[in-house]
Amino acid sequence: MKPNYRRCISCRRVGLKEEFWRIVRVFPSGKVQLDQGMGRSAYICPQTGCLQAAQKKNRLGRSLHGTVPETLYQTLWQRLTENNTQNQI
Repeated sequence: MKPNYRRCISCRRVGLKEEFWRIVRVFPSGKVQLDQGMGRSAYICPQTGCLQAAQKKNRLGRSLHGTVPETLYQTLWQRLTENNTQNQI
């Protein structure tokens, strides 16, 4: 089976689907959530620079054709700090 490749909306790096976080605008409700659901998806690297650029330049909102709530960004930042803490142990 062929591997699934995706592109980061921030740095444009191509990699395996499992290397990225998936953000979904669910159809038909338009609710934006992480990792699950059917609808328009965007992928982002779990790195500080990519998340900063995506938030500052509204790359998630443009990619998903909708508004991204601030709580989603807070969740992503929290997840990033947890990943960094686990990698240091």
